[in-house]
Amino acid sequence: MYLTQQTDYALRVLIYAAVNDEDLVNISTIAQTYNISKSHLMKVVTMLVKGGFLASVRGKGGGLRLGQKPEDIRVGAVVRLMEPLQIAECFRDDNQCLITCNCRLAEILGGGIKAFLNHLDGYTLADLLNKTTQDILYVPKIPIVQES
Repeated sequence: MYLTQQTDYALRVLIYAAVNDEDLVNISTIAQTYNISKSHLMKVVTMLVKGGFLASVRGKGGGLRLGQKPEDIRVGAVVRLMEPLQIAECFRDDNQCLITCNCRLAEILGGGIKAFLNHLDGYTLADLLNKTTQDILYVPKIPIVQES
């Protein structure tokens, strides 16, 4: 099975936000960190915010943070949000295949998709975090010095 670049980026954004959970993160920094397109990332972030996986804080000093605890974000749920999962015509609303009503392909492929997503549901964002990933992605919060 092939996952789109959007799903790959979505998972990377969530990992970055989880590692840097003590502060808000921004799209520019994430794009620069992963060397990916900021405009493409903005579309992904919009979907993650709409899906409740990220929370957006607007205004000066705004940014993004996780919308849920890492242990509550199921990898399968992120994939379901990001992927159409219509791997054959018979899964689409505009299905025109002549043999759909007598074909077992949808049942067989559907079972594979279900097994795949069930497997992913066994993992959370917290499971994707490890010390090496944290060492690579963590950006220490810079304290603001107040002048008197």
